[in-house]
Parts: sequence; C-alpha cells; structure tokens
Amino acid sequence: MASKPRILLDASALIAGLASPTGGSNVILSLAEAELVAIVVSEQVLAEAERTLHNKLPKAVVEYRRLLAAGSLEIVADPLDAEVAAAAEIIHPKDAPILAAAMACHVDYVVTLDRKHFLDDPHVARRSGLRIGTPGDFLAWFREQLER
Repeated sequence: MASKPRILLDASALIAGLASPTGGSNVILSLAEAELVAIVVSEQVLAEAERTLHNKLPKAVVEYRRLLAAGSLEIVADPLDAEVAAAAEIIHPKDAPILAAAMACHVDYVVTLDRKHFLDDPHVARRSGLRIGTPGDFLAWFREQLER
C-alpha cells in the first residue's frame, strides 16, 4: 500500500467506536492511533457525535475528548452549499452534507452504520464514486490492501 488510506467516518461509526471497545469501529480508531489509517471527519460529524455522546453516552465523552486531543482525526470544513445540493441528487438530503464532504476530500472509503440511506442503496456508492461500507467491510478491504 503506497500511502495510508483516508477514511471518512460518519457520526454513527465514530460514536460506535467510542461506545464499544470490541467493535469494528473501535478497531478503526485504533488503526488511526497507530497511524495506519487517516480518519477524516467533517465539522458536522463532530457536532453530531458530541451532541449524541452528551445526551446518550456521557461516559464516552472522556474518550472522545482524548481522541480529539491526540490529533487522531483530520477535521475538514463542512462542504459548500453547492456541493451539498449536488450530493442531495444522490442521497437523502439529511445525509447529503456527509456524502458531499467525502466527495470533496476524496477519501478512499466512507464508513457508516446508516443502512437506510448509505448501505442499502448501491446507487449512492456508484453515483458518488466512493467505496462505502460498514466498519467490517472497511476492515476486510484494508486487509486486502495490506496483502497486495
């Protein structure tokens, strides 16, 4: 593998990584801390994750703040309105800012747990030109890249 893969985590995957020490999302966070992958998140993802953690998983806030302080995340600005509008032609408008951010920063993979709008609609990946999958899907892809 020439360079480490850049992956965009949506809020669902980021929260899952912070909430479960044994899940695939947590493995991805560990890979980022080991500098084997680069995790990209938009400002919107961070705001959504922080709000959800404070409301539903307050014990995970400490780990979230540690992750931010460690510099393990590449934080990108939210996409422009025109980029979001273009992405809304591909995906549900609620998720268009996430898809637009992934498209704008040319990530290698989008990791999400959102079945309804991302995973169960193969047109989203095809029309956006992005690899989109669950944490487990990404880890299988990453393993294949390492074997090459």
